[in-house]
Amino acid sequence: MKIKNICCIGAGYVGGPTMAVIAQKCPDVKVTVVDLNEARIAAWNDEDVAKLPVYEPGLDEVVAEARGRNLFFSTEVDKAIDEADMIFISVNTPTKMYGAGKGMAADLKYIELCARQIARVAKNDKIVVEKSTLPVRTAEALKSILDNTGNGVNFHILSNPEFLAEGTAVQDLHNPDRVLIGGENEVAIQSLVDIYATWVPRERVLTTNVWSSELSKLTANAFLAQRVSSINAISELCEKTGADVNEVARAIGMDSRIGPKFLKSSVGFGGSCFQKDILNLVYIAKSYGLNEVADYWEQVVIMNNHQKSRFAKNIVKTLYNTVSGKKITMLGWAFKKDTNDTRESAAIDVAKDLIAEEAKISIYDPKVETSQIKMDLGSSFEYITVESDSYEACQGAHAIAVLTEWDEFKEYDWQKIYDSMLKPAFVFDGRNILDKQKMKEIGFVYTAVGSSNE
Repeated sequence: MKIKNICCIGAGYVGGPTMAVIAQKCPDVKVTVVDLNEARIAAWNDEDVAKLPVYEPGLDEVVAEARGRNLFFSTEVDKAIDEADMIFISVNTPTKMYGAGKGMAADLKYIELCARQIARVAKNDKIVVEKSTLPVRTAEALKSILDNTGNGVNFHILSNPEFLAEGTAVQDLHNPDRVLIGGENEVAIQSLVDIYATWVPRERVLTTNVWSSELSKLTANAFLAQRVSSINAISELCEKTGADVNEVARAIGMDSRIGPKFLKSSVGFGGSCFQKDILNLVYIAKSYGLNEVADYWEQVVIMNNHQKSRFAKNIVKTLYNTVSGKKITMLGWAFKKDTNDTRESAAIDVAKDLIAEEAKISIYDPKVETSQIKMDLGSSFEYITVESDSYEACQGAHAIAVLTEWDEFKEYDWQKIYDSMLKPAFVFDGRNILDKQKMKEIGFVYTAVGSSNE
């Protein structure tokens, strides 16, 4: 089955970049990304590609190449569904914050709304692809809705989870470790294989059953987050014993069985996936009565929350057990560098903890808009200021906390910053990106995660 028209429901961090690259690599396929959010679609269509709603290095070039040729962004959802041979569902699946499973289970209401809309509109056979991160056996629910509420057309459900890392999404899409496709219908599977095979070597396209594909996404994120929590647990031990977590990570990372990736100690992991997917995994395990399995994975999240909390507590303790009325500058708000995504960012928790201690917070991030920070903090926003200039943000501060590993922070004139601060001038490096020796030579009281202050 040759795919000529693709529709993607959801123009967010997954749908936008993924569809842009598919359109770039498959110029004979029309790709339409739809979303009900008019402002978001307008941003994707903005002539100035620097104003795209998703910041990813290289994405502007991909969009500029394909947009208007075979890549389109629209709010006309029904029209795109009707014309499509293949429909990707790429809507948000947040953690459920009400009812049964509150705080753990994935909220699938947007997925169900998509299924019902597809069923209502479709007049011919469609391949429906799960792109959102979903609990195991969601495809079963999708098929049930489509088959029982449709117009008598055939729907084939495929699972095609994304494995993008924000900040390197375009690179990951151009050269993926693997593309995973789960399904039961061989013709449907092959049609999606053919799309990716345009630029991905065939040996990297892995096909499984639907359930294995769905569970593989949750498991991949759980394993990665587990590594971060593991090294962060060791970081606290390093601080007490005089060991250096960076040296420990380098030593164990040279073991080929372990490898060096995701062994960077920090203030804690964030992002839209790790915590959400682990809690989802915990909920699924509990729903099957697998309490020991659930407890094991929940500890990864507990450790991460502990890491964020103790970072804030250490700032208070070091500043003579009070930050009331003191200016604390936070460099970085995004959950990691090279993205404007702030979902589950460690900076949010640290800021709220410091605000609870009556600190005056000044925030600078090179890519995150003030409106997003306001949304993240809610009523706590009134206690902070957001600066567009990093040096201005640091002026008169008692302490600086580095919360995102933006490369530009390493290039700052730290002598100039030191001269503008109250003394003693404290720096709390939550990302281990600054040169400890240089910072101390300037005169800073410098503290990094996972090393003693001596």
